[in-house]
Parts: sequence; structure tokens; C-alpha cells
Amino acid sequence: MPSPRDIVDLMERIRCISSDDERNDLITTLAEPAKPTILSFINAHAVNLCWNSGDVLAWFRASDVLLRDGVGLKKAFDVLGFEPGLNMNGTDFIPLLLRALPKRRLALYGTQHPWLERARTHLESTTPHEIIDVQHGFHPVERYVEHARLHRPDVILLAMGMPRQEQVAVALGAALEHPVLIINGGAIIDFMAKRFERAPPVVQRLGLEWLYRVAQEPRRLFRRYFVGGVSFARIVLSLRRAVSRSSGAQAQGV
Repeated sequence: MPSPRDIVDLMERIRCISSDDERNDLITTLAEPAKPTILSFINAHAVNLCWNSGDVLAWFRASDVLLRDGVGLKKAFDVLGFEPGLNMNGTDFIPLLLRALPKRRLALYGTQHPWLERARTHLESTTPHEIIDVQHGFHPVERYVEHARLHRPDVILLAMGMPRQEQVAVALGAALEHPVLIINGGAIIDFMAKRFERAPPVVQRLGLEWLYRVAQEPRRLFRRYFVGGVSFARIVLSLRRAVSRSSGAQAQGV
């Protein structure tokens, strides 16, 4: 099982974006990857998953760019004394990134029909990109690798939920030999397809979009946000003790 220090090390790798200029610089970097590059988002649920599984932790560690997603991580960063930066949640950042990129060849892997087709229509009408491959999210991992090798997309958008999409992303990153941006997008395709509606802006500003999402999918999300929230709070306390021990050891010159 991962140790608290392992989780702290992962959180220290999260890239702090503190301004619009830094966010634009990140978009410029992601637009021209030199190799298979994995972009992932870490929220409270991701921390819970990593805490309980060394495999999941390894999949997140394999990401080339990690961004902070959500108010839970901000509170954790405040407790740990880390600079939280902007909330770089994928629901907002991924559409911004896709609109900013010049024309690319996209593959969409995740969710299910008819939402895939609706998301494809949305992307074709709002971005310059060409959608070259569409696969639902319930195939064996090998199928996505096979299709990506065949079609050689410039961008792969995964929307399978954690931690399956992170597992698939690692397999794709290891198998592909051409430059490609692999994005772990969670429910992003469902949002693009209007399967789920975003919370009103005032709810988003209050940091309560998670509660709005629970109201939309109570059976799936109640446990994640309420039971998982208690687990996450306990984990953060363990992480704070690990950070304090490390700081104390450094102060003593150990």
C-alpha cells in the first residue's frame, strides 16, 4: 500500500498555475508534444484512489502534467502549506485547451452511445479539429492501443472515469511512438454531449458544483462525495503529519 509520503510526493508534482499567462504557456506547451504526453487531473477522489492502490498511484505518477482539480484539493493544499494556484478542473480547462489548439486529428475514447456521437457533433461545430476515431469506454485496453496505432491521432481524449482512464493512458503512452497528447477527461464527453448540465455560475463560484453533480447522479456519486469526503479528510491529516515529520527532519539536518 502507498505511504503518506508517496501521496505527498505525488501532490508536490501537481503543476501550480497561478495566472492566465501561466495557463496560456501550458496550452502552448501541450499544443506541440515531442512524445506521447499524458495530461491528468487530480481531485479528492483521485487522492482516495491512490491512497488505497499502488497501481492507481503508479498510473497517476506516469502522467507528464498533473493539474489540481476542485475545492477539496485546494483545502488540502492549504492544510499542507502548498500553493494551490488556480482551480484547473478538466471540465473547464479541456474545452478551453481544445478551442485554443490549431487543427488536430482527435480520437474520442470513453462514455457510451449516443453521447459519443453528440460530443463528436459538438466538437466538430465548436473547434477546428477532425474527429478520426470514436470508441466507447468499455472495450479491453488493447483495443484502444490498436486503434491509436492505426489512426495515429494528435490528441486522444479519454472519458472513462478514474482510474480506468489513467490505466488506459499509461498503456497508450507506452505503446505509441508518435507525438500525441493523451488527456484524462473524466466526464468531459458527457458534458459536451449535454448528458449532464454544469451547475449555474453562482454555484460554481461558491465551490458547490460537486453538490449539484450529486443531485444529478445520486446513486453513483453520493458515496464518492460524502463517504469519500470523510476518507479524504482523514488522509489529509495523515499527509499533514508526514509533511511535518519531513520538515522537522530537514530542520535537524537529517
